[in-house]
Amino acid sequence: MTARRRLPRELALYALAGLMLSVWAFPVLWALLTSFKSERDVLAYPPVWWFTPTLAHYREVLTGPSSIVPNLLSSLIVTVATTALTLLFAVPAAYALARLRYPGRRASGFYVLATQMLPPVGLIIPYYLALQRIGALDSYFGLVLIYLTFSLPFAIWLLVTYFEDVPLEMEEAALLDRAGRWGALWHVVLPQVRGGIAVTTVFVFLNAWNEFLFAVVLGGNRVRPVTVAMFNFISVEQTQWAKLAAGAMVAMAPVILIGLLAQRHIVKGLTVGAVKGGGRR
Repeated sequence: MTARRRLPRELALYALAGLMLSVWAFPVLWALLTSFKSERDVLAYPPVWWFTPTLAHYREVLTGPSSIVPNLLSSLIVTVATTALTLLFAVPAAYALARLRYPGRRASGFYVLATQMLPPVGLIIPYYLALQRIGALDSYFGLVLIYLTFSLPFAIWLLVTYFEDVPLEMEEAALLDRAGRWGALWHVVLPQVRGGIAVTTVFVFLNAWNEFLFAVVLGGNRVRPVTVAMFNFISVEQTQWAKLAAGAMVAMAPVILIGLLAQRHIVKGLTVGAVKGGGRR
């Protein structure tokens, strides 16, 4: 009887999950189908469901005159540098906010949270003028520096919760064994929050890889991420939808690959708070 009562509820949950998944997957599947169509089939109305697939658009965006490979390289350099520097600074900063007691701790925590509330469009002109003053427009250094201003507070805010979930007794035992603050952090605390670090890494990578507003204004001909390069297929006269879809599929490939590789750590990191929620102090 219990199983019979649970069956409708489980079916409803599966139906709801399937509906939510379809809402997310439909645009991606539509773009994937579009990338294999000819321009004539793309513009056909009603939409063409049966067509002869072609790889011409992928050859164009990878090896043709409109290749986005250099832009992929620019995105990779900016994103990897942003992610690495963000973790380098965010890990000790989040640990300090979670564990140390110092003057201004509450104010610094509020500052980290307040920076997430600033609208990015309101910062474009100050960022542009600042980079222009130091000669960092259209450079990797300038773009990475700007990306750090929004990725670093987000990473600190996210990592603090994972550090607070680590039982304080484990760290105190390491300190009693004369491990030192840095030794306890490296050998005891970090292994416990590696799931959270994986989640933070993926989110920071995604935010930097998908960023468009700062890239289009502060970049240029030398540093042109792939999100900006997509506009090569859009003009006043015509939008090349098939090539645009093929470029989007190529641009999404690194993100999907990272998500698949880090899937186990992401799931573990997202559920660690539910397991250790009582250890927060």
